[in-house]
Amino acid sequence: MRNTLVSISAVFALGACATSPVVVSDAPVQVNLLAINDFHGNLDPPGGGVFVIDRAAPNTRTSVPGGGAPRLAAAVKQLSQRPNTVMVAAGDLIGASPLLSSLFHDEPTIEALSEMGLAITSVGNHEFDEGWQELRRMQDGGCHPVDGCKGPKPFAGAKFEYLAASTFLDDGKTLFPPYTIREFDGVKVGFIGLTLEGTPDVITPAARAGISFKDEAETVNALVPELRAKGVEAIVVLLHEGGYATNTQDDCRGLNGTITEIVPKFDKAVDVVVTGHTNGIYICTVDGRLVTSAGAYGTRLTDITMMIDRKSGDVIGAKARDVMIAESAFAEDPAQVALIAAYRTQADPLLKRPVGQVTNDIGRGRTQSGETPLGNIIADSMLETARKQDSTVAIAFMNPGGIRADLLKKETGQLTFSDIFSVQPFGNDLVALTLTGADIETVLKQQYQPSGNNMLQVSQGFEFVWKQAAGGPIEIIPGSVKLNGQPLVATQTYRVVTNNFLVGGGDGFAAFKSGTARVTVGGDLEALESYVKAHSPLTGEVKGRLKRVD
Repeated sequence: MRNTLVSISAVFALGACATSPVVVSDAPVQVNLLAINDFHGNLDPPGGGVFVIDRAAPNTRTSVPGGGAPRLAAAVKQLSQRPNTVMVAAGDLIGASPLLSSLFHDEPTIEALSEMGLAITSVGNHEFDEGWQELRRMQDGGCHPVDGCKGPKPFAGAKFEYLAASTFLDDGKTLFPPYTIREFDGVKVGFIGLTLEGTPDVITPAARAGISFKDEAETVNALVPELRAKGVEAIVVLLHEGGYATNTQDDCRGLNGTITEIVPKFDKAVDVVVTGHTNGIYICTVDGRLVTSAGAYGTRLTDITMMIDRKSGDVIGAKARDVMIAESAFAEDPAQVALIAAYRTQADPLLKRPVGQVTNDIGRGRTQSGETPLGNIIADSMLETARKQDSTVAIAFMNPGGIRADLLKKETGQLTFSDIFSVQPFGNDLVALTLTGADIETVLKQQYQPSGNNMLQVSQGFEFVWKQAAGGPIEIIPGSVKLNGQPLVATQTYRVVTNNFLVGGGDGFAAFKSGTARVTVGGDLEALESYVKAHSPLTGEVKGRLKRVD
């Protein structure tokens, strides 16, 4: 990025009409990026639809039908009619996926994104859910090493390119190339792709074995001289890390989060930053750079236009707009519909298997205390399953980030396996372990994290009261941590159950790593299915297990 006396409005006026270019020998080159992030295998439209931002009522949240791979593909096809258009992504395209994708280890999602024209993506933390070796299979193709070939045809791997500039194997090499260079009408654009440095904190211990992750800004800045030596002045960073904005996505009032700390550290050569991870919806200018995020689940994309000087090769103007993948705006792409139908034919018997009933919608939305109706049910299911093998287990802890969907009441009230899988798609193990009362109180204090409180969902019989000054840590009210009405004793030991993600210190809960006598007692999805069958019809309620006081 270089200083220029050319006005940005003039630059876009000069190159605004892609189909009727101005005949000027030194006219800037217009390059269009169609950017997505956090698709998470949502081949079908997500249940919540497409979030609509109403500028007249910024505190309301409404949605319209839309999303899903067929409509996303139609939008990409329509917008790709312009010259010099490339589809890019900022990670978490797979992982934490609905059953239709995850049943086939996300092969259908890789195939769908390949066919709709995705060209380049960074890795995200969820790309590592099944380990880096499995992620390499996503790129290279081939049958799953355990389950073999389950899809309607052999898995050929991604047609798009994964980038992993900050992910290093033990031999010192990056897992995938750190960058790629594309040329448009004689000018080069460099794309650097990477995930957040904190990826090890949000994946399981097994998934992070054999790899390490480096600082985002240091990684990007070290690559800038290498790109410039190859004649690249226009640089786009695809970074799986993000921030949080207000309900107006393109004025960025109140944008906060890690991305606002990282971008100012980037070398000024970086022109555009496509972000993800937080599922935010924003189009911002941070430290003079265009910074974007397109929500999640295939419900929208960001249409980015860069104007590049032919002589210097540098970006002299950049702007973007938000494109909602609404049902009313885009018809479904027939090729995508056929691809998904082929996988659905094989998956339907499992997808539609009945498991129980609900009397009302049971959500994961948190009260002021941090408790959720669905979190209570999941924690209770974990405790019930653990006690079948170890009757001394007394408390269950569930991380809210592992609850990926609500249980919604359909007309019949019936729940299918697909419904509960959408709630817990990770296939985590349940692990019983021993903690002291002091360890448990430390766990509760670790619910405070810089990005926001991460309130654990707890099982029946366990309760605590907390308070928090503005911007300060969580304070646990003395004597309020109780099990079956009795205060926990700091020196006494207790058997608890949680998932293997938290046992490894995931989400910043390092105190779980102090646990001893660890025993695997089942799987989280199996526990939830068993609980739903035994206790249907379910009625989700807030029980007052977590209480907040001023």
